Amino acid sequence: MSEPELQLDPRRSALIIQDMQNDVIIEGGAFADSGAPGHAKSQNIVANVRELAQACRSRGIPVIHVWYIVEPGALGLRTNAPLFQGVRDANALVRGSWGAAPAEGLEPQEGDHVVEKMRMNGFYDTRLDILLRGLGADTIVITGAWTNMSIEHTARHGADAGYEVVVASDGTSTTGDEWQHAALDYAMTNVAQVASCAEIARALGA
Repeated sequence: MSEPELQLDPRRSALIIQDMQNDVIIEGGAFADSGAPGHAKSQNIVANVRELAQACRSRGIPVIHVWYIVEPGALGLRTNAPLFQGVRDANALVRGSWGAAPAEGLEPQEGDHVVEKMRMNGFYDTRLDILLRGLGADTIVITGAWTNMSIEHTARHGADAGYEVVVASDGTSTTGDEWQHAALDYAMTNVAQVASCAEIARALGA
């Protein structure tokens, strides 16, 4: 039995581009040894997300960049979990640095929005929820990295907060296929719909 075709209302949707920063997915970044740059390339994530963002802009659909930003010296970053310890130890995602900047091709465009965070979850203690509500969006399309960490956290929170959640299968990446499939094929099963960037664009009429 085939899956029903994805249906989205562009008037009530928003695109989230999360953690698509040099330190996270680009060679030479703080976490390059994790395998993330290679997986991002295999997913063609930068090009796929760029095209989806352009399609959304053409339909007047809000594009929201969610960036992990840490102050120099990781001031104020609570290192209560290995991920946060890793950010501090790698001196990663420091405000104003190359590592914290968006990957080339994913820079915010006129009319886009930027939300900063210091945790995995894009909603936690940020303005994302109030921004989405102000934009009239109750459906969120999530792209970015890493699928089994920040993307999953944001998707789960979005579902709990009442949003319809769609995760882009080829608009997300992590450290390898095993974690990618674990997130998309298992963790997201009861939280979000999963579809390709092309399927999402079609559903949005773009």
